[in-house]
Amino acid sequence: MNEADTYTILSQTFLTVLYASGPIMALALAVGLVIAFFQALTQIQEMTLTFVPKIVAIFLGLLVATPLAFAVLQRLSDRIFDMMVSGTV
Repeated sequence: MNEADTYTILSQTFLTVLYASGPIMALALAVGLVIAFFQALTQIQEMTLTFVPKIVAIFLGLLVATPLAFAVLQRLSDRIFDMMVSGTV
């Protein structure tokens, strides 16, 4: 294993983390923006109004996005294990 292989594995790992966590982060961002606009329009500054909808949305998003995250992580682990079996790692 040389430096190029290490760079390839690390870049694939970082991209996999982004692909697996991206939908949940985007959902949290969208819900946060909607709540912020709602609070700005109504001038309601209740702290629980920001946390409860985000937690519920993230939980539901995790239920929906778990198969996607599993598939992405499985693809990476299959590539790494194939590299280990072939002797390139």
